[in-house]
Amino acid sequence: MREEVMAILTEIRKDVDFENETNLIDDSILASLDIVAIVGEFNETFDVEISVDDLIPENFNSVDAMIALIESAQE
Repeated sequence: MREEVMAILTEIRKDVDFENETNLIDDSILASLDIVAIVGEFNETFDVEISVDDLIPENFNSVDAMIALIESAQE
């Protein structure tokens, strides 16, 4: 799953070092439009439904947080 998430993220934002960045939202690296694109790709790729309630900074600050969000949505 990590490889797929990384592929999606780097496709959306080629200029970000997702592997090492842990404050993607807190440091304003990702904008709201980036999050919309990421959520759309996650929903399609992983056949999940990430809800509006899940759109909190903690869920998008790092790759690990996004993977945890996807796993939670799959349950």
